[in-house]
Amino acid sequence: MELEVQGRKAYAYTGGKPFNPALPCVVFIHGALHDHSVWTLLARWYAHHGYCVLAVDLPGHARTGGPVLPDVEALAEWTLALINASGVQGASLVGHSMGSLIALEAAARGGERIDRLVMVATAYPMKVSSALLATAQERPLEAIDMVNAYSHSTWAAKPSYPGPGSWLHGVNRALMRRVQAGQREVNLFAHDFSVCNSYAHGLEAARQVRCNTHLILGEQDQMTAPRNAAEIAKALSAKISLLPAGHALMQEAPEALLKAMREAMN
Repeated sequence: MELEVQGRKAYAYTGGKPFNPALPCVVFIHGALHDHSVWTLLARWYAHHGYCVLAVDLPGHARTGGPVLPDVEALAEWTLALINASGVQGASLVGHSMGSLIALEAAARGGERIDRLVMVATAYPMKVSSALLATAQERPLEAIDMVNAYSHSTWAAKPSYPGPGSWLHGVNRALMRRVQAGQREVNLFAHDFSVCNSYAHGLEAARQVRCNTHLILGEQDQMTAPRNAAEIAKALSAKISLLPAGHALMQEAPEALLKAMREAMN
């Protein structure tokens, strides 16, 4: 569905069910160079099990137009504005990678309006190597291939989401290329990486979070290694689930991720 957020149209996938703001709400926030579609399985499960769902396209990504926003703080304010525009009283926030930082900052700013915080494949600080930043800026298609190699724990993953026979690397590469091509004003990949790299408010934000928090991490994650989430987990007093996967948890371990999500939301 479309909402007007900060004077511009914003798209959010509702999980295949009409949006009912009277239900408990879950907001899913994607990572760098992704869109709402990475959450399809989880969004549909929650939409069909008593929740209203907003799986967003962030500004300048896929179906949400307008200029990209400059940093995590601005994206957190946008997320809270989207929640307000939807008419719900409160929401649980679920973010993957870059989206986990946005969810963290939004939870800190949202106070009692935020019921739960789930950070998937997260780390803090979420620093990006200078070599990868340079490649994203100068040769983004090559950087997409590099990130795909780093994001999956194996080249020979068993067929999983979205279904048997899917090539996980190819699916993710195609999505990232499509999202990159859809933004002509800026190099979106370099922008998103810079947003992750420059965020420095995580520990301060963690001290302001009032809701229960759960981290879901991939044991073989090379992008956001679990050890790099230890400090933020401690600051949040968060529970941690470790899954047998890399950074692309939604693709590699969909059933395990859903199980961990259900536990986190109880």
